[in-house]
Amino acid sequence: MKNFRSFASDNNSGVHPEIFQAIIDANTGHTIAYGDDNYTKSAIKKFKFLLGDNIDVFFVFNGTGANITGLSTITNSYNSIICAETAHINVDECGAPEKITGCKIIPLHTNNGKITIDLIKPHVKGFGFEHHSQPKVISITQATELGTVYTPEEIKKITSFAHKNNMLVHVDGARICNAAASLGLSLKNITTDVDIDVLSFGGTKNGMMYGEAVIFFNKNMANNFKYIRKQSTQLTSKMRYISAQFEALLSNNIWLKNAKHANEMANLLADKIKDIPKIKITQKVETNGIFAIIPGKCISIIQEKYFFYVWDEDKSEVRWMTSYDTTEKDIDNFSSFLHEVIV
Repeated sequence: MKNFRSFASDNNSGVHPEIFQAIIDANTGHTIAYGDDNYTKSAIKKFKFLLGDNIDVFFVFNGTGANITGLSTITNSYNSIICAETAHINVDECGAPEKITGCKIIPLHTNNGKITIDLIKPHVKGFGFEHHSQPKVISITQATELGTVYTPEEIKKITSFAHKNNMLVHVDGARICNAAASLGLSLKNITTDVDIDVLSFGGTKNGMMYGEAVIFFNKNMANNFKYIRKQSTQLTSKMRYISAQFEALLSNNIWLKNAKHANEMANLLADKIKDIPKIKITQKVETNGIFAIIPGKCISIIQEKYFFYVWDEDKSEVRWMTSYDTTEKDIDNFSSFLHEVIV
């Protein structure tokens, strides 16, 4: 397995060397537990430098934990959460958001992973009627599970609509860095400046070992978060090991370099396979994922050498993900193999 390379997920990549070094450097002596340490304070300062001072930042173990604790803080069990049907909170979190928040998830069908006001409007109703779940949160994913990206204008339309209806906007930003790199914009441009309320900020998919952040853009919303994080088993005692990683990720533009490289490798792969007639790329390659329909008989053959996931078995649609550590040689080798197999 030493030379194993896959295109299954950016979770399969290793830890960025500078981030790994930050963990080693933090592993010295004693420090106060549960976030009252200088590493955590420094990491929060880094976030405020990038997103603005009027935020509250909290660290958790993983993406599901970030989504659940963030959503739990801004909802009651009688609320509903509107999202794309492909959203991680709807598909890939084993029902945890519904179980733990108690909220009803309302998934919307979309062909590109992005939801719009026209899709949302029919479900924003029943306010004050005790027989209906009360609409409270619109959750979008940036970048989406299909690798597509919301523009700031698209997000602003959603946040404006939400706030006019006394609702809030949560962003699952597991790949928020990839989205910013794709748009050529700052993280602030696609979060603070477009009035989102809560962000799950991803680190694991962009070069960290583990750890995510939950960021509130209105500090008043975060008053009860520390209790919810503890009850949700997402409070780590040795928080310095998450914080040190974020401090490194947010320094020297590592977050941007990693995401930009992963995006570039996906686009390089798309370019190298565009001449294979039996491959149909189904989504715009805007970040670090390629979704493609390929002959079903070829899937298992390719997976034996390069593991990846089947996205839609009925359509024979697969997902190929690139990472911060994917090399051009990886792309050359994989694309060459695809040319051999898919004929």
